[in-house]
Amino acid sequence: MAAVDIRDNLLGISWVDSSWIPILNNGSVLDYFSERSNPFYDRTCNNEVVKMQRMTLDHLNQMVGVEYILLHAQEPILFIIRKQQRQSPTQVIPLADYYIIAGVIYQAPDLGSVINSRVLTAVHGIQSAFEEAMSYCRYHPSKGYWWHFKDQEEREKAKPKAKKKEEPSSIFQRQRVDALLLDLRQKFPPRFVQQKPGEKPVPVDQIKKEPEPVPEAVKPEEKETAKNAQQSTGTKGPPEKRTRLQ
Repeated sequence: MAAVDIRDNLLGISWVDSSWIPILNNGSVLDYFSERSNPFYDRTCNNEVVKMQRMTLDHLNQMVGVEYILLHAQEPILFIIRKQQRQSPTQVIPLADYYIIAGVIYQAPDLGSVINSRVLTAVHGIQSAFEEAMSYCRYHPSKGYWWHFKDQEEREKAKPKAKKKEEPSSIFQRQRVDALLLDLRQKFPPRFVQQKPGEKPVPVDQIKKEPEPVPEAVKPEEKETAKNAQQSTGTKGPPEKRTRLQ
């Protein structure tokens, strides 16, 4: 990338000659602008030709080329000078504008430069905001994402310190791990079992299963007596009513 010459971009510089400031007016401002040390002045312009030939500025309308004119004046503070390309006595093309404020000369920016500067300023502000926001972002596997601001640290320091137990995992992680462990246990059952804490693990094959209790056999005579008792209670009628003595 080629280096940019400062003469190609004059928007960032200014020029002033303090000796001219007290005598600036509509008649002397172009002479002030045509000083040799002024970086904004083009010495190949028609104004320099008219000045060397000791002619008046009215002859500029009859010439072709680059010229400078006084576009606007508000004595003694503000003067606006335009640089233009004259093609005929009635046709000119504006090239640049310069404004003089309290004797200091600046080049007025064009529309493209203004838009470019505003866009760069806006992009820089947005980028800085994103970078600052990202500096406050925190992440933990068990908690997820959250914001941690500087004033929050001050508030936390002001509060009395209390011991907080940090959860080793979230509910989702625990449920998920339990499901995976259950699936692995079904696929690969354990070969050793520790029956009591502190004892040596024993192979599953050596563990004796306790026999299930056998229900006691009921004798047929007891069944018949119980059945007859139920029938006798079912056939017995309601108790008789006794006459009440008056």
